Amino acid sequence: MIRGVRGATTIELDKPELVWEATAQLVQEIVKVNLVDIESIASVTISTTPDITSAFPAKAVRTLDGWQFVPIMCMHEMNVAGALPLCIRVLMHVNTDVAQQDVQHVYLNDAVKLRPDLVGK
Repeated sequence: MIRGVRGATTIELDKPELVWEATAQLVQEIVKVNLVDIESIASVTISTTPDITSAFPAKAVRTLDGWQFVPIMCMHEMNVAGALPLCIRVLMHVNTDVAQQDVQHVYLNDAVKLRPDLVGK
């Protein structure tokens, strides 16, 4: 069965190295807390708020060991007034037998504001 695993993080400035570092940290934390085998990842969708334009976050993921064959796609979020700025979101599709309520979604930095109901679950 495929489950969606969510995560988000923020950066302080739109600089390529910050985009790549934050994205790599986020996907590695999602994999770690959910005990995901990279071979079980069907695909990853990464979105950023429109104020992130300096780099493709997927580049950071593709350079991680074992990730070069995982399908990854980047896109921008809707530009909604009052939205959390400088935010990177991940939706990872994982083949797993884990029940949906047991999936551990990961929110880092200011992104903890997005889903306080899931932080530390």
